[in-house]
Amino acid sequence: MSLPADDYRGQSACSSGSPSPLRDFLRTETGSAAVLVAAACAALVWANVAPAGYESFWQTHLSVELGAYGISLELREWVNSGLMALFFFVVGLEARREFDMGELRDRKRLALPVAAGVSGMLVPIALYLAINADHGTMQGWGAAMSTDTAFALGMLAVVGRRMPQGLRIFILTLTVVDDFLALGVIAVAYSDRIVVPPLLLAVGVFAVILALRRFRLRRGIVYALLALVAWGALLESGVDPVVIGLAMGLLTYAYPASRSDLEHATGLFRLFREQPTPELERLVREGIASAISPNDRLQRMFHPWTSYVVVPLFALANAGIPISGDQLARAFTSPVTLGILLGYVLGKPIGIVGAAGLTTLLGRGRIRLPVGWGALVAGGTLAGVGFTVSLLIATLAFDGTRLDDAKIGILSAVLCSFVLSRLVTGAIGSLPRGTQLRALVGKADTIVDLAVPVDPDRDHMRGPRHAPVTLVEYGDYECPHCGQAEPVIRELLGDFGDVRYVWRHLPLTDVHVHAQLAAEAAEAADLQGRFWDMHDLLISHQGALRFDDLRGYAADSGLDIVRFERDIRSRAGASRVAEDAESAELSSVAGTPTFFINGRRHHGAYDIAGLSAAVRAARAHAVVVAERTR
Repeated sequence: MSLPADDYRGQSACSSGSPSPLRDFLRTETGSAAVLVAAACAALVWANVAPAGYESFWQTHLSVELGAYGISLELREWVNSGLMALFFFVVGLEARREFDMGELRDRKRLALPVAAGVSGMLVPIALYLAINADHGTMQGWGAAMSTDTAFALGMLAVVGRRMPQGLRIFILTLTVVDDFLALGVIAVAYSDRIVVPPLLLAVGVFAVILALRRFRLRRGIVYALLALVAWGALLESGVDPVVIGLAMGLLTYAYPASRSDLEHATGLFRLFREQPTPELERLVREGIASAISPNDRLQRMFHPWTSYVVVPLFALANAGIPISGDQLARAFTSPVTLGILLGYVLGKPIGIVGAAGLTTLLGRGRIRLPVGWGALVAGGTLAGVGFTVSLLIATLAFDGTRLDDAKIGILSAVLCSFVLSRLVTGAIGSLPRGTQLRALVGKADTIVDLAVPVDPDRDHMRGPRHAPVTLVEYGDYECPHCGQAEPVIRELLGDFGDVRYVWRHLPLTDVHVHAQLAAEAAEAADLQGRFWDMHDLLISHQGALRFDDLRGYAADSGLDIVRFERDIRSRAGASRVAEDAESAELSSVAGTPTFFINGRRHHGAYDIAGLSAAVRAARAHAVVVAERTR
């Protein structure tokens, strides 16, 4: 019997106990798409039921004053230039995390999404300019270029259930490139007349931020205040101040929690448990905070707010346009509407697929697609949905009826991209199984997170020796989450006959006092050829791991008791346990259970559904790679 997935998301006290930041990011982006759609629909209803009230509300001025200094903006401007800076801050955080810890830490993988992202902006711009030539509307070219992350990932969750995880990462990387370039476009092409003194002030403040970062100052309030000053200076300079949000996000480090930092935090907590003083409480909080990267903490803090509040509020403030039959008829003869619509629906997929093909060809085998060509085409059609940045640029480029035409083009592109993506994924789903697999799964080698490869002659292994899929678990016999995972592993091995399972020791001695002894007992049993017998007894009796208990399990397993006790007392298995723990450290494993599937770290829930999906994906990739090497 399987427990709910939430019961399989924890880890022992030496880990974060949560899904990966990337999984959190993707899940939040996908979930927020529904809220974004609801906000856009609410804006349309509001603008058509009470158009005067809609406009007068968002044109209300709000002033903030501090002594002789103050800022007075319309509510819409506060949203577009203020809150959207926070949105781009989160985008920058995720981009930095991918550079430091994700797919893009292998810099060779950056070439393809950058080329696809740039081409996926240039081709729509070219289409827009061609359609709008000689119409006096060419200044709106920026509204036809940038993919909306939330909409694209939300649509992928709806139409692309069969799509590989690599497509989500590819779209995410591509949209980060989009957003980064779009902000450059906003700063250069869509900013008001530049005022030099406040611009120099903003540059100076940013230089101070860089200096403090170099000295590794960890006071977030200092950076927040400096960023606020830079935002105000950019606003006064005429450069759109959302730029500072992306810049601050890109500067924020991401790194995995190290076991030494976590053990330090555990020691501080024990001191606090013995003597709960305010000073020790502060040290515990600082110790825990230092173990988690600032990127992870800030992303977890701000990403839900930007996805569920800031971006929907932006849609509510900008998507409202009065719609009538005459207006639609006029809009779809407008070069602005047609330029944006065709730029997204045709230009985006053509630019992305074309650049990916050219980059792959020029790479001569050094650069491979992370997904199959079918999945890439589906990703290109999904990238044809522009909303947040597109609306932002439209409001900077146009006003009056031309702004309404631009908004109709943007909203129409969302609908058309959804339909086109549905057709593409449906066509892929109708292909024969083998052809479908090749269309979905890329030929690129996956990044290997497991530092020490599996050695069948050394590692403790269940399953076929030469299986296409290898599942490695770093575990602790006293860890309750490892105990919860055990029946899932058994079910998985029963469902898949071509999976080999490897157990490696990671006793967390700072939180589990009997874990080291239990691991050495398993190794003592291995010296008599009974490792798995002892393993099964230990993992199923986690509350009884004292020496007398271990001796009883040895008797139940039919071991030579005298030899077993001698090996335990001489710590014959200690070096083997230490080797496993050292390999865990090399792979940045800090908690248990931690799983690797074909060398790639598995993040998120380890219920039967989650692990089965990961195994199927790894097996599909292994099949395609095997065909390539024949």
